[in-house]
Amino acid sequence: MDEVMTAADASARFRSASSPPSIIPSNVPLISAFLAFALAQFLKLFTTWYKEKRWDTRRMLGSGGMPSSHSATVTALAVAIGLQEGIGGSAFAVALVLACVVMYDATGVRLHAGRQAELLNQIVCELPPEHPVSSVRPLRDSLGHTPLQV
Repeated sequence: MDEVMTAADASARFRSASSPPSIIPSNVPLISAFLAFALAQFLKLFTTWYKEKRWDTRRMLGSGGMPSSHSATVTALAVAIGLQEGIGGSAFAVALVLACVVMYDATGVRLHAGRQAELLNQIVCELPPEHPVSSVRPLRDSLGHTPLQV
């Protein structure tokens, strides 16, 4: 019987025959996204120092602030997919829409939730000490990003 070989089968056979198995993953978009996230989180140390003149290592694990690790991650993912598979494919379209949704959320919903948390913290601080809510732990107020940070 004659077998029909698709391009995907040929590509898989070529990859398995030409290179030995590797411990390091070869998924370029995935690696790009993780590296962009790690770099953005690391850079928050320096932007915090520049803005507040103090070193705060907790910023490497927190969300919000400059630069946006969420935006960096989805942008790197979309760019890597666009470069690897072309901008005409459905994978790039999904990555681009995801990037737009994440950036819109960072500048919209999360930014306003952070501003509301800041205001609520201020209200709680002004309560008398005997009020039951006056000893509540403050809300996190650095949730979102300004458009410049995104």
